[in-house]
Amino acid sequence: MAKIPYGRQEITEEDIQAVAEALRSDYLTTGPRIAEFEAAMAAFLGAPYAVAVSSGTAALHLSALALDLGPGTRAITSPNTFVASANCVRYAGGGVDFVDIDPATGLMDLNMLEAKLAAAPPGTYQALIPVAFAGHPVDLLRVRQLADQYGCKVLEDACHAPGGWFSAPGGRVHRCGDGSLADLAIFSFHPVKHLTTGEGGLITTADPALYQRLLRLRSHGITRDPALMAEDPGGWYYEMTETGFNYRLTDFQAALGLSQLSRLDAYLEARRRQAARYREGLQGLPLQCLAHAPGHAYHLFVIRVPRRRELYDFLHREGFGVQVHYIPVHLQPVYRALGWKPGDFPQAEAYYAECLSLPLYPGLPEAAQEAVIQAIRNFFQ
Repeated sequence: MAKIPYGRQEITEEDIQAVAEALRSDYLTTGPRIAEFEAAMAAFLGAPYAVAVSSGTAALHLSALALDLGPGTRAITSPNTFVASANCVRYAGGGVDFVDIDPATGLMDLNMLEAKLAAAPPGTYQALIPVAFAGHPVDLLRVRQLADQYGCKVLEDACHAPGGWFSAPGGRVHRCGDGSLADLAIFSFHPVKHLTTGEGGLITTADPALYQRLLRLRSHGITRDPALMAEDPGGWYYEMTETGFNYRLTDFQAALGLSQLSRLDAYLEARRRQAARYREGLQGLPLQCLAHAPGHAYHLFVIRVPRRRELYDFLHREGFGVQVHYIPVHLQPVYRALGWKPGDFPQAEAYYAECLSLPLYPGLPEAAQEAVIQAIRNFFQ
């Protein structure tokens, strides 16, 4: 393992104590800490409802099911994302299309999105899946306007952006995942994300019907609500009203998440300070930092550099675990087999040829970050 990875979790004694208390409790799963964690995350994000699940991928899958993205439907997402953002629609039986990116931000180009929607026959697309890549918030107000105009649902992939936000005209602040513009939003609690539950995810929404359906879908499609059951012979009874999955989070994972959430604001500030230090320290070098935004949550700090492979190898030899995010989804063999090919999304492909994610996480010492900066400067000397 590299001495300094691109990202890592921070586990404190308070985290360990919280997990230990959960392990000693009466519930290891389906207990009270799940609801506590959901309520705390909903409050932090400003969302009316939150549903905790076993991973960010599970969150995407259940969201695609809840939005009925089944056979005969089609959704649009970005090629510059982890494959789960596209795969979730295929899990549900639907089809996926892509829109190229803005090279300055790595986000889906909304002008291209508008053009694609306008050129397609009415009813071609049923959902838009914008991705807050690296923590840069998407202009969800414009996405929502396009979705309403063309009859689409919005599934916000905010895995990189808990605590991220953008200001709409008139000064209203929209927080990533607050439910004000997207039908559903999802987050991941993988160890390299802003907070971790080991593995885990979250779905937020302002729609009570979607909320109730997600609760059922994460637990085999089962309900005990008398209003939803054909009969109720006794307290043991339940009904499976649709085919769901076992995508539940455990109580000890929720306990870890609750403990980590108490530090999330501090973690965000640390990431933003480190991003500012990189922007200052890398000035004058033949590379480009992705665009900054005031509400950027900085899951990643990405540079674009023409000699990416050389710099990647050099930094790894120096002990810095830089990474590449992401290989464009449409170039993966599974998607090539569906007809996608090199040249389909030239901006995403050009970005991929140059992108490099530098070490960025709350526990990264300032001296270590300065060493990364100096190593990059040495490379270009």
